[in-house]
Amino acid sequence: MRVKIKRLSDDAALPVYAHGAGEDAGMDLRAIADALLEPGVPRMVPTGLAIELPAGCEAQIRPRSGLALKHAITLPNAPATIDPGYRGEIRVILLNLGRQPYQIRRGDRIAQMIVARYEPIEWDEAELNDSARGSGGFGSSGR
Repeated sequence: MRVKIKRLSDDAALPVYAHGAGEDAGMDLRAIADALLEPGVPRMVPTGLAIELPAGCEAQIRPRSGLALKHAITLPNAPATIDPGYRGEIRVILLNLGRQPYQIRRGDRIAQMIVARYEPIEWDEAELNDSARGSGGFGSSGR
């Protein structure tokens, strides 16, 4: 699939697969500005990129596992969704769950982006068919 992308800043790096598309599902997104992540304070970090997704596709922005494990950095709205009609800058909301401030530097890999298809739906109000699970929810399958 080919997707249009625009650099909004000369410092912006195109998203890339660290190990290639055959090995990775997510492409790394990089920061174009320094940002100090104080514990417990969400911060929006710019990437300097805008994309034009085809209809029926979304971009999902997800945390990087290395940042999560080593520094407790996550995305509070993960996975974030970039809709096909959005043409603004991709900015990533980062949250430091650790106890110490964490410094993001320009060029740091801050998140992963996956482009995925979705199925548009229309609702059909009707009685629902029975199932073995029924309305059993949280914890209904045991431990």
